[in-house]
Amino acid sequence: MDERKAKHLGHMVVLASWLAVFCLFGYRSTFSVLLGPMSKGLGWSVSQLSLGYSLMMTVYAITAFFSGMIIDKWGTKPAYAIGSVCAALGFYITSNAQTYLSYLIPYVIFAGIGTGMLWVSSTVSVRKWYVGKSYATMWGFAFMGAPVAQVILSLGVKKVLLTMDWRLAMKGLAVVVFIALVIAAMVAKKNPQDYGLEPFGLVKTGNSSKKDEYVWTLREAFSKPAIWGAIVAFLTSMVAEFLIWTQVVMYWTRDIKLSLDTATNLYVIIGVAGIFTMPLMGKIADHIVTKSISEAKGRKTVLIFAPIMGVIACIFLLSTKSTMAFSGIACLLFAVYWAIEPGGVAGYAGSIYGGKTLGKIWGAATLIVMGIGPAVGSFMGGYLFDLSGNYQNSIIFATCSFAISAVVAFFLPLSAEHK
Repeated sequence: MDERKAKHLGHMVVLASWLAVFCLFGYRSTFSVLLGPMSKGLGWSVSQLSLGYSLMMTVYAITAFFSGMIIDKWGTKPAYAIGSVCAALGFYITSNAQTYLSYLIPYVIFAGIGTGMLWVSSTVSVRKWYVGKSYATMWGFAFMGAPVAQVILSLGVKKVLLTMDWRLAMKGLAVVVFIALVIAAMVAKKNPQDYGLEPFGLVKTGNSSKKDEYVWTLREAFSKPAIWGAIVAFLTSMVAEFLIWTQVVMYWTRDIKLSLDTATNLYVIIGVAGIFTMPLMGKIADHIVTKSISEAKGRKTVLIFAPIMGVIACIFLLSTKSTMAFSGIACLLFAVYWAIEPGGVAGYAGSIYGGKTLGKIWGAATLIVMGIGPAVGSFMGGYLFDLSGNYQNSIIFATCSFAISAVVAFFLPLSAEHK
């Protein structure tokens, strides 16, 4: 295959991942916007509706494990195809809910399976096609779908809700995610070895190609400290991240006494900044890799840097009472963290275990991290607020969680010996 056609295949993989990430984070960002109107329209408490989201994330984590196995064997096409149907049904059937169970069951099952097919598929497919000096840059372009969804879909749903019912907004979202994921399934490609290709960006001085040739079993992979270090580093960051994502608007309105409109606009800054930080930080991360003794060393370096940005952002957030400018700086720093951490951990795992069996390895890791992190982070943010009546302790907890992630990343090994 000529180089031009090979590059085109790789670009289609990135486009499909962009669409998958757009839909995945569209689910996350629109839930908080729909929560109030749903609670008012259905007469259920916020905690009752939030339970549906928490259970959906549990199904998401379990599905992510199986999606990893699917893409190792067949590529991402079947995963995106399943995701298109289930993600659309998650929105559409839920929009017709009249009883609590008619909300809970379809949302948990269909939205959980639909979104669970997207995260591992998007991260691992990009990693299988791009390694070394190219991975973070290309993942940065793919991950731009997340902040774009946060900005466009959140503001779009908010505008729809001003004149129409939340049910119509959900039906509209069902159409959007279905079309986006059908396109993703159409343009998605199999793994590069199926076309007789090597991944782009191989660092010839490293040993990435050798690791790609070894087929790890899950038991053997999880007997090594590398994957557990990656899991703990990612998990502690996820706890802090979801605490901030779910509670920061409440912090601005309750503790700082901002209007909801001002607080929402501040939150959108993270998404707007993310559109630019995703590709920019990807290029910086790849530059660090090329200057490092190995790809694993470079990925480890950025995994130390990312949660440190989270720590500094939390400190600025706690200083908002002095000047509102500090909140704006915090949003920019959170966007920098966001641009590095999720893809960076997958990149580190890929540099250690290679590409052939990365899907099932990273799927299992995602099962652990996403099965625990979002729920713990969201819960601790609300729990510490209930204890003290303000969000100061919640943000301090997030600061400490980010710091632990940086410390764990510092001790990550640079290799894992196989049989």
